[in-house]
Amino acid sequence: MSALWTATEISTALAARVPDGLAATGVTFDSRAVGPGDLFFALSGESTDGHRFVADALARGAAAAVVSRDVEAAGGTLIRVPDTLKALVDLGQAARRRSPARIASVTGSVGKTSTKDALRAMLSAQAATSASTASFNNHVGVPISLARLPREARYGVFEIGMNHPGEIEPLARQVAAHVGIVTNVGPVHIGHMGSEEAIADEKACLFAGMADGAVAVLPRDNRHFERLAAHATRFGVTRHVTFGQTEAADARLVSRTLHDTGSDVVALINGRRIEYRLGAAGEHWVLNSIGALAVVEALGADVTAAAAALAGVSASPGRGARRRLAFGAGTVELLDESYNANPVSVRAMLAVLARTAPAPGGRRLLALGDMRELGDGADDYHAGLADAVAASGADRVFLCGPHMQALWAKLAPAQRGVHRADSAALAPEVAAALRAGDVVAVKGSLGSRMKIVVDAIVAASGGGAGR
Repeated sequence: MSALWTATEISTALAARVPDGLAATGVTFDSRAVGPGDLFFALSGESTDGHRFVADALARGAAAAVVSRDVEAAGGTLIRVPDTLKALVDLGQAARRRSPARIASVTGSVGKTSTKDALRAMLSAQAATSASTASFNNHVGVPISLARLPREARYGVFEIGMNHPGEIEPLARQVAAHVGIVTNVGPVHIGHMGSEEAIADEKACLFAGMADGAVAVLPRDNRHFERLAAHATRFGVTRHVTFGQTEAADARLVSRTLHDTGSDVVALINGRRIEYRLGAAGEHWVLNSIGALAVVEALGADVTAAAAALAGVSASPGRGARRRLAFGAGTVELLDESYNANPVSVRAMLAVLARTAPAPGGRRLLALGDMRELGDGADDYHAGLADAVAASGADRVFLCGPHMQALWAKLAPAQRGVHRADSAALAPEVAAALRAGDVVAVKGSLGSRMKIVVDAIVAASGGGAGR
């Protein structure tokens, strides 16, 4: 395999002087993640300046560092540019221009990362595929994901996110996808956006700047479907493929059997019946998989082979990953959804908890942190989860954060564990309540720092794998 970037390519893309013979095997902005041969971009953020870590990056084996000012005692090759973020965008655009890959872009209020991961698994089984790492979906994550697109890739999958107006369109224009999917639209980041309609308008900006002959894959069951379709057409994307449960959908869910570790699914993809096993649990995963299969077909890949690959898909840490941990004379099962939360995704997780049976003598425990960025209606959104919490079968509920106080007031007295100000105060309470056989689910917005609770549970078990 050839180098990701040659000296000539870097020099041309960045309009900068680059030493002859330099070659980069990767691209990063995190000095802690530098590998030998990486091109390190010294980005300046709100809280830190990447120039502080140039020497460390070069010491770790970076081929060169892209900088906008002098760095004393750097100890390696520096490539000087006026603006390092613009240079990163320029490199990403150079990668997009040289790539023959078929490109998919993914956005939505929930399910972006899981849909992107499913697409990566399905397409990788067929040809060389490059996809966004983790949740690299913002003004830094998108260009660096593009800059990592190898010239040999035949498919590329890029996640695009937002939490304020005006963020998606410039990123979508960078990606210039052949196929774009909006997984759904819901009240996520509504505190910044003002309304679901405004959220739909922003999500539909995914279709800006798409490649000629592009396809929009749209959620037919979502109440904002017509709005999304109209925006796609306005951006020049006139071929629309729909997915959902309604008979009007082009990619339609026929039936599903939900299990606590996955689902058996029957779908019609443009009239073709496909049966497959999905390795991740939850109805939300089922619907996202239908949308992902519609993307696969629109890209021109083999849908039957793609569906077969879904058996190997599982939720990632913080996004529904399951861990069975040794505990006392038995085990506890941890459902880790600590990375993020909103009203839609919390309800989806509670439905999974309801289908997850504790071991003999165990209970269902639930730990929830505040859902952020919900605006003036935040307390109502939190209180509105009470019916789903009751239906989950949770025996004890542990809550933290000021908005979760509204849910606490709606809980049945028998369900109440404790409510604490933050996750640091809640974590020892959850860990102390555990007993062998329990299933414990943890979820909250990233700012609620619910990973502290996950870490406390793992520590209480001794960190060991279960039997």
